[in-house]
Amino acid sequence: MKIAVQTLGCKLNQAETESLRRQFVEAGYELVQNPGEADVYILNTCTVTRAADAKARHLLRSAHRQNPNVFIIATGCYAQRVPSELENIEGVNRVVDNNEKSNLLQVLKIIPQKVQTIKTLTVADAPFRTRSFLKIQDGCQNYCAYCVVPFVRVSETSVPPDSIINEIKLREAEGCQEIVLTGTRVGGYNFSGLDLRGLLQRILVETKISRIRLSSIQPQEISPELITLWKNNRLCPHFHLSLQSGSAGVLERMNRRYSPEDYQNVLDLIRQEVPAVAITTDVIVGFPGETDKEFEESLTLCKEFGFTRIHVFSYSPRTGTEAALMKGQVPEKIKKERSRRMLALAEESARKFKERFAGQSLDVLWEKQTEDGDWTGITGNYIRVSTKSDDNLNNKLQSAKVK
Repeated sequence: MKIAVQTLGCKLNQAETESLRRQFVEAGYELVQNPGEADVYILNTCTVTRAADAKARHLLRSAHRQNPNVFIIATGCYAQRVPSELENIEGVNRVVDNNEKSNLLQVLKIIPQKVQTIKTLTVADAPFRTRSFLKIQDGCQNYCAYCVVPFVRVSETSVPPDSIINEIKLREAEGCQEIVLTGTRVGGYNFSGLDLRGLLQRILVETKISRIRLSSIQPQEISPELITLWKNNRLCPHFHLSLQSGSAGVLERMNRRYSPEDYQNVLDLIRQEVPAVAITTDVIVGFPGETDKEFEESLTLCKEFGFTRIHVFSYSPRTGTEAALMKGQVPEKIKKERSRRMLALAEESARKFKERFAGQSLDVLWEKQTEDGDWTGITGNYIRVSTKSDDNLNNKLQSAKVK
């Protein structure tokens, strides 16, 4: 049987989708990209914004139009939050919540009766990334005012460290060069008293994977003791550190657990200890009550911080969250203009960061070849680069001089 699995949303979703794909390959399924070629199509949904919901509905309807006979399964956070909306879409056969997502093979009982000899997966012959996403934690109970995630990923749990180590060793055997540790709140990792720093220490000692990258972390979860681990160059000099707003008043209304000054102190700590570090972030524009002055504060601070990349989101009300009931909802027209200005700053910041490394040699993990023949890869500090080569660079980790 052929199966297509598609993902929307965060790196945690990507990690869970990668795990599903591995399960299906090991059970004898053939992975395909196009739902039109598949017997089963699974969409792992996101529900952080209304746009994410709309995209999920579009993809499900599109899959049914392409292939009316495909068995369609909707899972993920949208399926957890409002399953009835997905159940009512024509062509959707099953809606599976986050709690059952990892057990899709068992839940649906669609494992083939006879499976041929299963060979060990390798990067060369299996459709997996040269960078592998690995879930180490799930759930969040911070209840930021705008965020629906605590309602769809309720329980905070951490994966046992032995299991994480074993999974990384499996990726090593497959030839993967980089592991990306993901979770709803990676900095909240805690298994029987072992925190994130302790987990990273074990990974550094007990595995040989070339690169280890964190998907994201909260500013208040950074400590000097944690940052000292980045003296080991296997830890990528890249931190995704969510800001959300550069205005103290907005951060307070958002129920974030830091001030702009706290964030500045964390940035200073990281940049002092980790050379050539990339800091990427998320920013929400148009949060309820955000004044012109508060937006300008946010824009000014983002410029001063010099981020490598800024993911810009227009505030989207989510039912059940505190912010959805707040007064002072910002008109869409104003949100669009603020988003445009923040995106322009994001582009400028990214360009300035990359220009700092022109003429320098950086380690690049080459990932894939484009249709026009260029090879693309990513540096440890999260710069996307490309080159022309007649050699097969797939999954090669090499030093390259950046123009």
